[in-house]
Amino acid sequence: MFLGEYIHTIDDKGRLVVPAKFRNALAGGMVVTKGVDRCLVIYPMDEWQAYRERISSLPTMDRHARDLRRLIFAGAVDITPDAQGRFVVPPTLREYAGLDGQVVIAGCDTYIEVWNPEEWAKVQARVTQNEENAERWATLGV
Repeated sequence: MFLGEYIHTIDDKGRLVVPAKFRNALAGGMVVTKGVDRCLVIYPMDEWQAYRERISSLPTMDRHARDLRRLIFAGAVDITPDAQGRFVVPPTLREYAGLDGQVVIAGCDTYIEVWNPEEWAKVQARVTQNEENAERWATLGV
């Protein structure tokens, strides 16, 4: 389970360090891909397989399903962090999410999101300052 919010830095070589609390769960490898909210998403291999199967089962004749496949699979890379928990974030993924220097790493239970700090602040403001969110979330069955 991935919980918490961490500030880390992408170094000059494009490397990012996985928070120490997350390393054991990612030691067997992970997939990094584009998130739908212009962030990056990191999945441990078992979660990736389940997510991949759900997307792969969508009908290929549906344009929206094809677009989702393109977003998720074309930008995805499978990576194993080094002994210090570092991995290189490919330039195309850094550019997609606007990552340079400091980043926010957010645990989202079964996966991790990596955000540009300014964009993360906007998301947090939207989530925490909208009084209608409780009613919207109630419709999700939570």
